[in-house]
Amino acid sequence: MSVVIGSTNVSLDDVVAVARHDEKVEIAPAVLEQLRVQRGAIDAMVASGDPVYGVSTGFGSLATTFISPEQRRDLQVSLIRSHAAGMGEPVEREVVRAMMFSRLTTLCSGVTGVRPETARAYADALNAGVTPVVHEFGSLGCSGDLAPLAHVALALMGEGDAVGPDGVRRSAGDVLRDAGLRPLELAEKEGLALINGTDGMLGMLALALADGLHLLRVADVTASLSIQALRGTDRVFAEDLQRLRPHLGQGDSATNLRRLMSESPIVASHVDDDTQVQDAYSLRCVPQVHGAARDTFRYARSVAEIELASAIDNPSVLPDGRLESNGNFHGAPVAYVLDFLAIAVADVASMAERRTDRLLDTTRNYGLPAFLAASPGVDSGLMIAQYTQAGIVSELKRLASPASVDSIPSSAMQEDHVSMGWHAGRKLRRSLAGLRQVLAIEVMAATRALVLCSPLSPSPAAASLVALLASHGLGPGPDRFLAPDMALVDDLVASGQLLRLVEDAVGPLL
Repeated sequence: MSVVIGSTNVSLDDVVAVARHDEKVEIAPAVLEQLRVQRGAIDAMVASGDPVYGVSTGFGSLATTFISPEQRRDLQVSLIRSHAAGMGEPVEREVVRAMMFSRLTTLCSGVTGVRPETARAYADALNAGVTPVVHEFGSLGCSGDLAPLAHVALALMGEGDAVGPDGVRRSAGDVLRDAGLRPLELAEKEGLALINGTDGMLGMLALALADGLHLLRVADVTASLSIQALRGTDRVFAEDLQRLRPHLGQGDSATNLRRLMSESPIVASHVDDDTQVQDAYSLRCVPQVHGAARDTFRYARSVAEIELASAIDNPSVLPDGRLESNGNFHGAPVAYVLDFLAIAVADVASMAERRTDRLLDTTRNYGLPAFLAASPGVDSGLMIAQYTQAGIVSELKRLASPASVDSIPSSAMQEDHVSMGWHAGRKLRRSLAGLRQVLAIEVMAATRALVLCSPLSPSPAAASLVALLASHGLGPGPDRFLAPDMALVDDLVASGQLLRLVEDAVGPLL
């Protein structure tokens, strides 16, 4: 199977498949022919001698500087070299691949005026597992993700560094040679076309959407465990109550909770207990919070789909051959939703931490031992695991502060308002990792608590997770080195094994 650019519109799932699972990429022959025809408009402009931004002029505040015909290809090479000015740690392989694939879709749209061989160079690099080294800092999210995309283009020119399929960082020229690829030689306008897009932030958004939906399902699972262990009720998740406030995400989360808690003897044991009138908000309001997060991700997906279907370059080649300047490279639409998602992620994590805290507190956990310890006093149980959870949640709250409200003018005030969308994407990735870790700790605490509820047993879905953790030696007992246990459960969440086990019991979650 391959992702074919040109037969149908590519999807966000295609971005994830290429970036994370090394799906192969093909360019339809009709697209390559279209690129050949539209390149003719650029060649005509080069021959005309008319001043054209980025073709016969400099860039940014140097747009009034005329470039002689014999220097115009040198201009493109100089652009890439000078803009490959990133610093900091290398970003993740999947982010670079998502960025490359996103840029390739725009190159194939025809608006950039690149030659067919330039588009093929990106597809060939992706298929060969050549990953340019891109650094953490360098993009302001306006005029495109300039430095990150320039590092990609530089590597495809055989300069800078890249990583091959063996995972070893080496000279990009050596990596290309070993992959059987020739360095890309840029023609007029092509350097500009390779860096003037929102592809870095869009790639991170596509990956975040996939991770976020997975974690929101896991959050419903972890909530269902804690609610049972805390003698909560599932009646508040009834369908008729949810219809009173028919947000789509809320309904999906409530449906998941009903299925996850179905046939729970623990829940049935106190259904007629009049002393427990209402559950705490962190139990009772799960669909409202998890549902709002789902709806936030749903809106972000709609923005990402529009962005992926867009053709972003400046200047752009229009169907009639005109080359027109525009501001489509501005990252505000993507930056806003990246920031929006970080808010939702922080709140879901915050609610999970509150449930964990209740599980450990003898004044609120309905008879469970302090900190779920085997011998409270001698043993501290999961006391410090909750500290770790609280520390992560505190960090997530800081990461929820928006990047997109900041703007530092650049390029001698020509680029006087920028989106900071790249950094919104970087912090969202850290936020999602933090949410995953918080949920892993809730799984540890809640499954231990469910064992301590014996002889009452939890729902079949919950029992499958209790058995999973028990198979790894996790559960009630004397204190032990917790960090490896926490890392193990985090891996179970990250790999999808935890969610797959639950869905084997109750079917696919919404």
